[in-house]
Amino acid sequence: MEGTVPSRLIRRVSYDLQSRTLSVWLTTSENRYDYQNVPTSIHAAFRRAFSKGRFFNAHIRSQFEYRVVRENASVE
Repeated sequence: MEGTVPSRLIRRVSYDLQSRTLSVWLTTSENRYDYQNVPTSIHAAFRRAFSKGRFFNAHIRSQFEYRVVRENASVE
């Protein structure tokens, strides 16, 4: 599951297998959220989930540490 997903909550996702980082772009924000140390089993279950938003809220959002990356930060 790389790229856009059919969800009202999530615009796009990507997963880096080496660092186990799940990057999520929400429809409610311009920022990217990088969830750290997400096991491949959680990523696989997320890919299979019928409702990506429900799975994200129940199994990822409050379960893993994350950092916010400002996507539209202007460079001076």
